[in-house]
Amino acid sequence: MSNEATKKSNRRKLILIMVLLLSPIVASYTLFLSGYRPGSVNYGDLLEPQKLSGTGVTQRENEIFRIKNLRGKWVMLTIDSGDCNDACQQKLYYMRQIRTMQNKEMHRIERLWLVDDDVAIDDQLWNDYEGTVVVNAQDSELLNHIPNQERQRNHIFLIDPLGNLMLRFPENLEPRKMSDDIKRLLHVSQIEH
Repeated sequence: MSNEATKKSNRRKLILIMVLLLSPIVASYTLFLSGYRPGSVNYGDLLEPQKLSGTGVTQRENEIFRIKNLRGKWVMLTIDSGDCNDACQQKLYYMRQIRTMQNKEMHRIERLWLVDDDVAIDDQLWNDYEGTVVVNAQDSELLNHIPNQERQRNHIFLIDPLGNLMLRFPENLEPRKMSDDIKRLLHVSQIEH
């Protein structure tokens, strides 16, 4: 192979390498300038992170409750009356099942029920949803930090291990999708547990 042929071969290789290195940059700028935005992979609606504060009183132990009591855990939160109609019981059931679906990571998740009236919950609910932290939150600051106050009862919310409200799941919940969101968060979370 002559010296000239070697130079041409090397030049082609260099051009090919440059094209390969620059193609992702060109593709990304092209997609950006054309207005392409990939869809979100999360099922729940991301909320502007907001630190929850305020106190309530636990129903069974009658002790002062603060969100910082659950610090270091992911918290599924529901808000409802102590009467707990069918929709309320379904949310509690989903929260219990979704926590269980996390298998060996379920110890990183807590369930919190803020009772927004002065009704004591039925003993059967204590048995069915054992492990759920039940807090009387009527007139509490805790409820003021949760958006869309007239529709708070319609959703399950997620609080991160630092005490920030961060996700709201849809009213007509699909448990598998919610479980996938939580599984993904547990996997990528770098917060010590």
